[in-house]
Amino acid sequence: MGRENQSSVSEFLLLGLPIRPEQQGVFFALFLGMYLITVLGNLLILLVIRLDPHLHTPMYFFLSHLAFTDITFSSVTTPKMLMNMQTQSQSISYAGCISQVYFFLMLGCLDSFLLTSMAYDRYVAICHPLHYITIMSQSLCFLLVIVSWVLSSASAILHTLLLARLSFCGDNLLPHFFCDLATLLKLSTSDTTVNELFILTVGVVVITLPFACILVSYGCTGATILRVPSTKGLHKALSTCGSHLSVVALYYGTIIGLYFFPSSNNSNDKDVIVAILDTLITPMLNPFIYSLRNQDMKGALGNILSRGTFS
Repeated sequence: MGRENQSSVSEFLLLGLPIRPEQQGVFFALFLGMYLITVLGNLLILLVIRLDPHLHTPMYFFLSHLAFTDITFSSVTTPKMLMNMQTQSQSISYAGCISQVYFFLMLGCLDSFLLTSMAYDRYVAICHPLHYITIMSQSLCFLLVIVSWVLSSASAILHTLLLARLSFCGDNLLPHFFCDLATLLKLSTSDTTVNELFILTVGVVVITLPFACILVSYGCTGATILRVPSTKGLHKALSTCGSHLSVVALYYGTIIGLYFFPSSNNSNDKDVIVAILDTLITPMLNPFIYSLRNQDMKGALGNILSRGTFS
């Protein structure tokens, strides 16, 4: 009832990716393969962490939550995009669109908080190794994850409620492959000033502040690493931090490309392409980064494969 009173639009039409019709089949196969790699790769991370007792540490506790978040984050938009490419049906219901906005924002914020928790874990491990077990207790790890979920859910709910109060009359064409919040605000016939102010405020809390915390923690970590006299100790420190830094660069690089350097109103192609990086390519690369750059993960995977072969 509330939705019908505020909006005459019952569905939106997703214009999808800037791809020529004759190329749809090739890109469908490519994106389907990438999505399957994303799901299977992150499930493999979850399985390896679950099966290897040596990985039952705070770092890999956070990594398991990050892997689960990447699976669900990619699943919010990619299956619908693939279905639209295959069936040539561009429609998404109003309720489905609002739901997609909520889960996309919630999981995106959760990624930011989890990366910050992982950066703090590396800071404690390298800068305060003698107190690591005391500081990074099980209760603190659970608290960090719970707070991350609560803050992410709260910000996404508020965004969604503010979006649901807007009216959408007439134009229902979304020049995107999913229901992007900024694109939806451009279609609304209501005053979106409150929404835009809230986006700016929440962006500082869930993106800028965590990113600043990550930079500070790795600045301190880097200074400590440079003072390590042992080459072996330096190599181990770089091994544990290198994977996380690569993921941070990918995640915040796409965020900066989308929201700090937006395209003009007349051209949305760049935003769509960068969104593909954010929703599909980055979650797909995470398992490769943590598997190929992380000695502990490679060792654990090798042990599990060896046990499977001998059994």
